[in-house]
Amino acid sequence: MRADARRNHDRLLAEARAVFAEHGTDASLEDVARRAGVGIGTLYRHFPNRHALMSAVFEDAVNELLARAEELQSAPDPCRALLTWLHEVVTSTAAYRGLSRALMSVSSAGPASALARCGTPMREAGEALLTRAREAGTVRADVRIADLLQLTHAIALAVEESPGDADLTDRLLALALNGLKPERPRGAGNCATGHGGPSSARRPDQLGD
Repeated sequence: MRADARRNHDRLLAEARAVFAEHGTDASLEDVARRAGVGIGTLYRHFPNRHALMSAVFEDAVNELLARAEELQSAPDPCRALLTWLHEVVTSTAAYRGLSRALMSVSSAGPASALARCGTPMREAGEALLTRAREAGTVRADVRIADLLQLTHAIALAVEESPGDADLTDRLLALALNGLKPERPRGAGNCATGHGGPSSARRPDQLGD
């Protein structure tokens, strides 16, 4: 890429991050181009459609989540590691209003979308954490990483709609993931809450205690 093209690319990406964070991923692409000081044709030469631009905006967050998944592979508690990572997926996705809805819509549509293709390394990273939790006997064998990622997108969507509820992510993860654990006798712990009673709104770093 020529130096001037690279500058345009970087300006477009920086402005897209700002516009999407402020107005959501349905924001006007013309506004992104205008703020970057280029025409809409230049934007489309770099990013042929909205999903391509969203994928580029989300790329840094994806790379951070992949690195975090690698780090959590050595965590002593596989179940807590999985839940911690899922919590961070929710947080990253919810940073851009509309991203979670887009990810939910493309996850079952195959790899044609640029946004869908960025999900492949995420599924692989999540599957590695899920496999550890299965092998440790803390997660049911029929739990699928695709379902868990869809669940995180749904939770992120709920968080977008309730920005003033700081504990919503923790509560919804605890409730939704309460069924991950194989059934145990009454009073035994489970993956989501770590105790036999009703689930409480605890942070992922507390889950599994």
